[in-house]
Amino acid sequence: MRNQSVIVTEFLLNGFSDTQELQTFHLIAFLLIYLMALVENFLIITVVIYSHHLHKPMYFFLANLALQDLGSISVSVPKSITNALMDTKTISYNGCICQIFFFFFFTVSHFFLLGIMAYDRYIAICNPLRYETLMNIKACTLMANSAWMGGLVYSTVYTGTTFTIEFCSNHIGQFFCEIPHLFNIACSDSYMIAFWVISVGCSMAFVYLALIICSYVQIFRVALRIPSSQGKQKAFSTCLPHLIVISLYFISGSFAYLKPVSRSPSTTDLVVSMFYCMLPPVMNPLIYSIRNKELKVAFWKFTANLFP
Repeated sequence: MRNQSVIVTEFLLNGFSDTQELQTFHLIAFLLIYLMALVENFLIITVVIYSHHLHKPMYFFLANLALQDLGSISVSVPKSITNALMDTKTISYNGCICQIFFFFFFTVSHFFLLGIMAYDRYIAICNPLRYETLMNIKACTLMANSAWMGGLVYSTVYTGTTFTIEFCSNHIGQFFCEIPHLFNIACSDSYMIAFWVISVGCSMAFVYLALIICSYVQIFRVALRIPSSQGKQKAFSTCLPHLIVISLYFISGSFAYLKPVSRSPSTTDLVVSMFYCMLPPVMNPLIYSIRNKELKVAFWKFTANLFP
């Protein structure tokens, strides 16, 4: 049966148990997490747009990052909530294609943008005299657009190759259409083309990460030579949140895609997928806001004007 393909018109998402208690917990937990992500990221975008003193490259990229977080969590979680409400586990074949396409679009463009933000911090700290020239409005818009376009190109190529494979089953042991689990139900070697595409993508991601690490090594070397403690604190307060976000994003994604996938629904697979799919969109706004005084001041001003 493993080598016999079937015509798939829909997939069954078997990530959660059928028991009523777990279904209720699933519904409530996912709804609360999704609402938190929506509120936090919408606030970041709104505050950056509303506050003219935040119209700087760093906050422009941060608003784009928040938009990508909104997109990535909205691809998978609302469908899972809807299935829990309707007591069903199905997702159409085309719906699965859309999930894969948009999830990769938002997450890959997110990763490219994190590298651009590292470059922004590198110029601001290591070459401050040329910052205004290098990071002007035109350059920032071009870099942000290139991140979005990079995600679009990779997502198009990868989704197209993934759905050329034949499936021997339509049972996915996850709460959304996840690539490793689709490979798990592929017939014989029909998934090898898509596998090589994601392997090339992972190799490029590691090279890109190495460049980000090199830029931060230079940033910290320069920051440690700043004579005033206030200058050092300002440099670290703008760089550390970004470094934490990169680590959270890359470690969770690598663990999810590089670990072996079990044949049957696994609690470990479910927890890992929830971690990298849902935690970054919730945590990123908090990480950037906690140590950023400008953002906190702008938030309270916006709140005061909204609720006088």
